[in-house]
Amino acid sequence: MTWCESGGSGSRVFLLLHGLGATAAVWSGVRRVIEQRALGRWVAPDLSGHGGSGWQRQYTVGGHAAEVAELVRDARELFVIGHSLGAYIALALASRWFGVEVTGVLGIGPKVTWSEADLQGSREIASRPVRWYATAEEAWARYRRASGLEAAVAPTDEWIARGVVKGEEGWRLSQDPRTFGVAGAPFDSLARSARTRVILARGERDSMVSTAELRTHASDVVDIADCGHNAQVEKPESIVDLLERLTG
Repeated sequence: MTWCESGGSGSRVFLLLHGLGATAAVWSGVRRVIEQRALGRWVAPDLSGHGGSGWQRQYTVGGHAAEVAELVRDARELFVIGHSLGAYIALALASRWFGVEVTGVLGIGPKVTWSEADLQGSREIASRPVRWYATAEEAWARYRRASGLEAAVAPTDEWIARGVVKGEEGWRLSQDPRTFGVAGAPFDSLARSARTRVILARGERDSMVSTAELRTHASDVVDIADCGHNAQVEKPESIVDLLERLTG
């Protein structure tokens, strides 16, 4: 089951794809600005293994793309905006392998260079059992650290909705640890496969990816001022400015 919400109106559709460890709540500001500017309809799912969506036996970029493609199968003018892992999925959708026609892609903050240490760390996390916390406060504190949504970045709870759930053993993050198995997917081949216009962007303080790295994969690359990895949370108006540029 894929948890999803939508809003706005019109034939133009913006599919908003969050990054690893987050939920669709990170698009709260972007969704508001899309509606304020009357740009079209938005669709924001929790990726499988995250938030309110179900867990799978394994997770791949292609598997995520196939799932979210079903949500926008009938879109006549589709733009996909992906943050971090979501940017990988956006590019996969733009390949036309999943039966949808993508008019444009905005990828925000994708990590494109993976060291062996990075990959080993991701494999170790993916193999760990679920960790339970005695209190909701402990679980939410861990979720904020793990997702990069500390209070300085995301000051209110709207940005972290569905990040933690209560179970028989206490509280845990809603994310399935096995979702870390997607780490190290080949960004270069996904970027080459995209059959549409692509803009890649990053927060100017994002330590996960550099402007130079993004420029090896796209000609249209943007640094977003005064923000870090979660630019869609910190600067939603700047993200929607880029969407308007993409749709123009």
